[in-house]
Amino acid sequence: MQLQQLAYFVAVAEIRHFTQAAESLGIAQPSLSKQIRTLESELGAALFSRARGNITLTPAGEALLPLAKRILADVDTARVEVQELAGLVRGRVRLGATPSLCAGLLADALRRFHDAYPGIRLIVEEGGSRDLVRDLTRGHLDLALVILPLADDTPLVTTPILRENLVVAMPADHRPRRSPMTIEDLQGRDLVMFRSGYDLREATITACRTAGFEPRFAVEGGEMDAVLRFVEAGLGLAVVPSMVLAGRPGLRGIALTASDPLPFPVRRDLPPPPGLQRTIAIAHRKDVSLTHAAKAFHTTLETYLTEAAADGALPTGVHHLRGGSAG
Repeated sequence: MQLQQLAYFVAVAEIRHFTQAAESLGIAQPSLSKQIRTLESELGAALFSRARGNITLTPAGEALLPLAKRILADVDTARVEVQELAGLVRGRVRLGATPSLCAGLLADALRRFHDAYPGIRLIVEEGGSRDLVRDLTRGHLDLALVILPLADDTPLVTTPILRENLVVAMPADHRPRRSPMTIEDLQGRDLVMFRSGYDLREATITACRTAGFEPRFAVEGGEMDAVLRFVEAGLGLAVVPSMVLAGRPGLRGIALTASDPLPFPVRRDLPPPPGLQRTIAIAHRKDVSLTHAAKAFHTTLETYLTEAAADGALPTGVHHLRGGSAG
Protein backbone atom coordinates (compact mmCIF):
# COMPACT_ATOMS: atom_id res chain seq x y z
CA MET A 1 0.00 0.00 0.00
CA GLN A 2 1.43 3.37 -1.07
CA LEU A 3 0.59 6.85 0.16
CA GLN A 4 -0.03 7.88 -3.42
CA GLN A 5 -2.67 5.17 -3.76
CA LEU A 6 -4.40 6.36 -0.58
CA ALA A 7 -4.37 9.94 -1.90
CA TYR A 8 -5.94 8.77 -5.17
CA PHE A 9 -8.55 6.76 -3.26
CA VAL A 10 -9.49 9.76 -1.08
CA ALA A 11 -9.80 12.01 -4.14
CA VAL A 12 -12.21 9.62 -5.88
CA ALA A 13 -14.15 9.04 -2.64
CA GLU A 14 -14.68 12.78 -2.17
CA ILE A 15 -15.39 13.70 -5.80
CA ARG A 16 -17.23 10.46 -6.72
CA HIS A 17 -15.98 10.67 -10.32
CA PHE A 18 -12.79 9.08 -11.68
CA THR A 19 -12.17 11.54 -14.53
CA GLN A 20 -12.76 14.63 -12.39
CA ALA A 21 -10.62 13.19 -9.60
CA ALA A 22 -7.78 12.55 -12.08
CA GLU A 23 -8.04 16.14 -13.32
CA SER A 24 -7.89 17.51 -9.77
CA LEU A 25 -4.74 15.44 -9.15
CA GLY A 26 -3.13 16.37 -12.46
CA ILE A 27 -2.78 12.79 -13.71
CA ALA A 28 -4.30 10.71 -16.50
CA GLN A 29 -7.54 8.90 -15.69
CA PRO A 30 -6.17 5.45 -16.73
CA SER A 31 -3.25 5.85 -14.31
CA LEU A 32 -5.67 6.73 -11.52
CA SER A 33 -7.88 3.74 -12.24
CA LYS A 34 -4.87 1.42 -12.36
CA GLN A 35 -3.63 2.57 -8.95
CA ILE A 36 -7.09 2.11 -7.44
CA ARG A 37 -7.31 -1.42 -8.88
CA THR A 38 -3.87 -2.22 -7.46
CA LEU A 39 -4.95 -0.98 -4.05
CA GLU A 40 -8.15 -3.03 -4.19
CA SER A 41 -6.16 -6.10 -5.19
CA GLU A 42 -3.76 -5.68 -2.28
CA LEU A 43 -6.59 -5.18 0.20
CA GLY A 44 -8.62 -8.02 -1.25
CA ALA A 45 -11.83 -6.00 -1.50
CA ALA A 46 -13.53 -3.61 -3.89
CA LEU A 47 -13.54 -0.04 -2.63
CA PHE A 48 -16.01 1.46 -5.10
CA SER A 49 -19.27 0.36 -6.66
CA ARG A 50 -19.42 1.51 -10.27
CA ALA A 51 -23.01 0.55 -11.18
CA ARG A 52 -24.46 2.55 -14.09
CA GLY A 53 -21.67 5.10 -13.87
CA ASN A 54 -22.54 6.09 -10.31
CA ILE A 55 -19.51 5.93 -8.04
CA THR A 56 -20.30 4.94 -4.47
CA LEU A 57 -18.20 3.54 -1.66
CA THR A 58 -18.52 -0.11 -0.75
CA PRO A 59 -18.51 -1.08 2.95
CA ALA A 60 -14.76 -1.67 2.62
CA GLY A 61 -14.35 1.79 1.11
CA GLU A 62 -16.39 3.36 3.91
CA ALA A 63 -14.12 1.69 6.46
CA LEU A 64 -10.93 2.77 4.70
CA LEU A 65 -11.83 6.42 4.04
CA PRO A 66 -11.42 7.89 7.58
CA LEU A 67 -8.25 5.84 8.10
CA ALA A 68 -6.77 6.99 4.80
CA LYS A 69 -7.52 10.64 5.60
CA ARG A 70 -5.90 10.28 9.01
CA ILE A 71 -2.78 8.60 7.57
CA LEU A 72 -2.35 11.34 4.97
CA ALA A 73 -2.87 14.06 7.62
CA ASP A 74 -0.26 12.44 9.86
CA VAL A 75 2.24 12.22 7.00
CA ASP A 76 1.67 15.91 6.29
CA THR A 77 2.25 16.68 9.97
CA ALA A 78 5.47 14.63 9.93
CA ARG A 79 6.73 16.60 6.95
CA VAL A 80 6.05 19.88 8.71
CA GLU A 81 7.69 18.58 11.91
CA VAL A 82 10.94 17.81 10.08
CA GLN A 83 10.94 21.27 8.48
CA GLU A 84 10.62 22.82 11.92
CA LEU A 85 13.95 21.37 13.05
CA ALA A 86 15.54 24.50 11.61
CA GLY A 87 14.41 26.17 14.84
CA LEU A 88 10.83 27.39 14.26
CA VAL A 89 11.96 29.48 11.34
CA ARG A 90 9.15 27.94 9.34
CA GLY A 91 6.24 25.62 9.97
CA ARG A 92 2.57 25.97 10.78
CA VAL A 93 -0.01 25.74 13.52
CA ARG A 94 -3.52 24.58 12.65
CA LEU A 95 -5.72 25.87 15.45
CA GLY A 96 -9.42 25.36 15.98
CA ALA A 97 -11.47 27.70 18.18
CA THR A 98 -15.07 28.51 18.95
CA PRO A 99 -16.54 31.72 17.46
CA SER A 100 -16.70 33.41 20.88
CA LEU A 101 -12.94 32.98 21.31
CA CYS A 102 -12.14 34.01 17.74
CA ALA A 103 -14.12 37.22 18.26
CA GLY A 104 -12.63 37.77 21.71
CA LEU A 105 -9.28 37.25 23.40
CA LEU A 106 -7.71 34.84 20.86
CA ALA A 107 -6.64 37.61 18.49
CA ASP A 108 -4.22 39.11 21.01
CA ALA A 109 -2.67 35.70 21.73
CA LEU A 110 -2.23 35.08 18.00
CA ARG A 111 -0.57 38.48 17.58
CA ARG A 112 1.90 37.71 20.37
CA PHE A 113 2.77 34.35 18.78
CA HIS A 114 3.15 35.88 15.31
CA ASP A 115 5.49 38.56 16.63
CA ALA A 116 7.67 35.89 18.30
CA TYR A 117 7.60 33.41 15.39
CA PRO A 118 6.88 35.34 12.16
CA GLY A 119 7.86 32.38 9.97
CA ILE A 120 5.15 30.10 11.36
CA ARG A 121 1.91 30.04 9.40
CA LEU A 122 -1.23 30.35 11.53
CA ILE A 123 -4.28 28.54 10.19
CA VAL A 124 -7.42 29.12 12.28
CA GLU A 125 -10.55 27.01 11.89
CA GLU A 126 -13.64 28.54 13.47
CA GLY A 127 -16.48 26.24 14.45
CA GLY A 128 -18.62 24.66 17.11
CA SER A 129 -16.87 22.56 19.74
CA ARG A 130 -18.23 19.25 18.39
CA ASP A 131 -17.00 20.06 14.89
CA LEU A 132 -13.57 21.00 16.24
CA VAL A 133 -13.30 17.75 18.23
CA ARG A 134 -14.09 15.80 15.07
CA ASP A 135 -11.51 17.67 12.98
CA LEU A 136 -8.86 17.36 15.70
CA THR A 137 -9.48 13.62 16.03
CA ARG A 138 -9.17 13.18 12.25
CA GLY A 139 -5.82 14.98 12.18
CA HIS A 140 -7.03 18.13 10.43
CA LEU A 141 -5.98 20.34 13.37
CA ASP A 142 -2.96 20.43 15.69
CA LEU A 143 -4.70 22.11 18.62
CA ALA A 144 -8.26 23.14 19.39
CA LEU A 145 -9.95 25.21 22.06
CA VAL A 146 -12.97 23.08 22.92
CA ILE A 147 -15.73 22.96 25.51
CA LEU A 148 -15.67 20.40 28.31
CA PRO A 149 -16.75 17.77 29.06
CA LEU A 150 -15.93 15.58 26.07
CA ALA A 151 -17.14 12.05 25.45
CA ASP A 152 -15.25 9.43 27.45
CA ASP A 153 -13.96 7.71 24.31
CA THR A 154 -12.59 10.87 22.69
CA PRO A 155 -8.85 10.27 21.97
CA LEU A 156 -7.75 13.72 23.11
CA VAL A 157 -5.65 15.24 25.88
CA THR A 158 -7.36 18.30 27.37
CA THR A 159 -6.05 21.06 29.63
CA PRO A 160 -8.74 23.34 31.14
CA ILE A 161 -7.68 26.97 30.76
CA LEU A 162 -10.78 29.19 31.04
CA ARG A 163 -14.23 29.25 32.55
CA GLU A 164 -16.73 31.73 31.16
CA ASN A 165 -20.17 32.81 32.26
CA LEU A 166 -23.19 32.20 30.07
CA VAL A 167 -25.75 34.98 29.76
CA VAL A 168 -29.11 35.53 28.13
CA ALA A 169 -28.63 37.90 25.18
CA MET A 170 -31.47 40.28 24.33
CA PRO A 171 -31.87 43.65 22.55
CA ALA A 172 -30.39 46.52 24.55
CA ASP A 173 -33.76 48.26 24.82
CA HIS A 174 -35.47 45.11 26.14
CA ARG A 175 -36.33 45.08 29.84
CA PRO A 176 -36.05 41.62 31.43
CA ARG A 177 -38.73 40.44 33.81
CA ARG A 178 -35.99 40.02 36.40
CA SER A 179 -32.22 40.00 36.66
CA PRO A 180 -30.44 37.65 37.02
CA MET A 181 -32.54 35.13 35.11
CA THR A 182 -32.91 31.39 35.55
CA ILE A 183 -33.31 28.70 32.92
CA GLU A 184 -36.99 28.48 33.93
CA ASP A 185 -37.42 32.11 32.82
CA LEU A 186 -36.85 30.93 29.23
CA GLN A 187 -39.98 28.77 29.28
CA GLY A 188 -42.49 30.00 26.72
CA ARG A 189 -40.02 32.55 25.30
CA ASP A 190 -38.90 32.62 21.67
CA LEU A 191 -35.27 31.52 21.40
CA VAL A 192 -32.68 31.91 18.65
CA MET A 193 -30.76 28.66 18.39
CA PHE A 194 -27.39 27.73 16.93
CA ARG A 195 -26.90 25.08 14.28
CA SER A 196 -26.00 21.50 15.16
CA GLY A 197 -22.35 21.16 16.15
CA TYR A 198 -22.42 24.01 18.67
CA ASP A 199 -22.10 22.92 22.28
CA LEU A 200 -24.28 25.90 23.26
CA ARG A 201 -27.16 24.34 21.38
CA GLU A 202 -26.99 21.09 23.31
CA ALA A 203 -26.27 22.86 26.61
CA THR A 204 -29.32 25.11 26.26
CA ILE A 205 -31.66 22.33 25.18
CA THR A 206 -30.42 20.03 27.96
CA ALA A 207 -30.76 22.75 30.61
CA CYS A 208 -34.33 23.52 29.51
CA ARG A 209 -35.35 19.87 29.50
CA THR A 210 -33.74 19.35 32.91
CA ALA A 211 -35.87 22.25 34.15
CA GLY A 212 -38.96 20.43 32.86
CA PHE A 213 -39.85 22.17 29.62
CA GLU A 214 -39.14 22.02 25.89
CA PRO A 215 -37.49 25.17 24.47
CA ARG A 216 -39.35 27.10 21.76
CA PHE A 217 -37.29 28.21 18.75
CA ALA A 218 -38.16 31.26 16.69
CA VAL A 219 -35.24 30.55 14.33
CA GLU A 220 -32.42 28.03 14.41
CA GLY A 221 -29.37 27.02 12.43
CA GLY A 222 -27.12 30.07 12.62
CA GLU A 223 -23.47 30.71 13.38
CA MET A 224 -22.53 33.01 16.28
CA ASP A 225 -22.63 36.28 14.31
CA ALA A 226 -25.96 35.36 12.76
CA VAL A 227 -27.49 34.39 16.10
CA LEU A 228 -26.43 37.68 17.69
CA ARG A 229 -27.81 39.65 14.74
CA PHE A 230 -31.13 37.77 14.96
CA VAL A 231 -31.34 38.65 18.64
CA GLU A 232 -30.62 42.31 17.84
CA ALA A 233 -33.49 42.20 15.34
CA GLY A 234 -35.85 41.03 18.09
CA LEU A 235 -36.44 37.49 16.85
CA GLY A 236 -35.81 35.99 20.28
CA LEU A 237 -33.37 35.46 23.13
CA ALA A 238 -30.19 33.37 23.05
CA VAL A 239 -27.88 31.82 25.63
CA VAL A 240 -24.33 32.92 24.76
CA PRO A 241 -20.91 33.40 26.40
CA SER A 242 -20.61 36.82 28.03
CA MET A 243 -17.48 37.72 26.04
CA VAL A 244 -19.27 37.83 22.67
CA LEU A 245 -21.35 40.85 23.69
CA ALA A 246 -18.30 43.14 23.90
CA GLY A 247 -18.55 45.82 21.21
CA ARG A 248 -22.23 45.14 20.52
CA PRO A 249 -24.16 48.13 21.88
CA GLY A 250 -27.38 46.76 20.41
CA LEU A 251 -27.35 43.84 22.85
CA ARG A 252 -27.37 43.35 26.59
CA GLY A 253 -26.56 40.21 28.56
CA ILE A 254 -28.52 39.12 31.63
CA ALA A 255 -26.71 36.77 34.01
CA LEU A 256 -28.00 33.24 34.44
CA THR A 257 -28.20 31.85 37.94
CA ALA A 258 -29.33 28.67 39.65
CA SER A 259 -33.06 28.33 40.35
CA ASP A 260 -32.39 28.52 44.11
CA PRO A 261 -29.42 30.78 44.95
CA LEU A 262 -26.72 28.91 46.82
CA PRO A 263 -26.25 30.03 50.46
CA PHE A 264 -22.45 29.88 50.11
CA PRO A 265 -19.82 30.90 47.54
CA VAL A 266 -19.18 28.40 44.74
CA ARG A 267 -15.83 26.66 45.35
CA ARG A 268 -13.34 26.74 42.48
CA ASP A 269 -12.67 23.00 42.84
CA LEU A 270 -16.33 22.07 42.34
CA PRO A 271 -18.19 21.98 39.01
CA PRO A 272 -20.46 24.98 38.34
CA PRO A 273 -24.27 24.66 38.29
CA PRO A 274 -25.50 23.21 34.93
CA GLY A 275 -26.04 25.73 32.18
CA LEU A 276 -24.53 28.74 34.01
CA GLN A 277 -20.89 28.48 32.99
CA ARG A 278 -18.77 26.49 30.61
CA THR A 279 -15.16 25.36 30.72
CA ILE A 280 -12.78 25.87 27.81
CA ALA A 281 -9.81 23.53 27.34
CA ILE A 282 -6.94 23.37 24.88
CA ALA A 283 -6.86 19.90 23.33
CA HIS A 284 -4.67 17.73 21.13
CA ARG A 285 -4.55 14.09 20.13
CA LYS A 286 -3.18 11.52 22.56
CA ASP A 287 -1.47 9.43 19.91
CA VAL A 288 0.41 12.22 18.12
CA SER A 289 3.16 14.34 19.64
CA LEU A 290 2.69 18.07 19.26
CA THR A 291 4.89 19.74 16.66
CA HIS A 292 7.45 22.25 17.90
CA ALA A 293 5.27 25.08 16.57
CA ALA A 294 2.15 23.76 18.29
CA LYS A 295 4.04 23.42 21.59
CA ALA A 296 5.27 27.00 21.21
CA PHE A 297 1.74 28.25 20.63
CA HIS A 298 0.44 26.28 23.63
CA THR A 299 3.08 27.97 25.81
CA THR A 300 2.40 31.40 24.32
CA LEU A 301 -1.33 31.08 24.96
CA GLU A 302 -0.84 29.99 28.57
CA THR A 303 1.58 32.86 29.22
CA TYR A 304 -0.78 35.38 27.65
CA LEU A 305 -3.76 34.19 29.71
CA THR A 306 -1.75 34.20 32.94
CA GLU A 307 -0.58 37.76 32.35
CA ALA A 308 -4.01 38.98 31.21
CA ALA A 309 -5.63 37.50 34.32
CA ALA A 310 -3.03 39.11 36.57
CA ASP A 311 -3.56 42.49 34.87
CA GLY A 312 -7.38 42.21 35.03
CA ALA A 313 -7.48 42.29 31.23
CA LEU A 314 -9.66 39.24 30.62
CA PRO A 315 -13.19 39.95 29.33
CA THR A 316 -15.94 40.33 31.92
CA GLY A 317 -17.19 36.96 33.10
CA VAL A 318 -14.07 35.06 32.03
CA HIS A 319 -11.94 33.26 34.63
CA HIS A 320 -8.45 31.81 34.15
CA LEU A 321 -8.16 28.27 35.56
CA ARG A 322 -4.37 28.12 35.83
CA GLY A 323 -3.87 30.47 38.75
CA GLY A 324 -5.56 33.52 37.21
CA SER A 325 -8.49 35.52 38.49
CA ALA A 326 -11.75 36.76 37.07
CA GLY A 327 -11.56 39.36 34.35
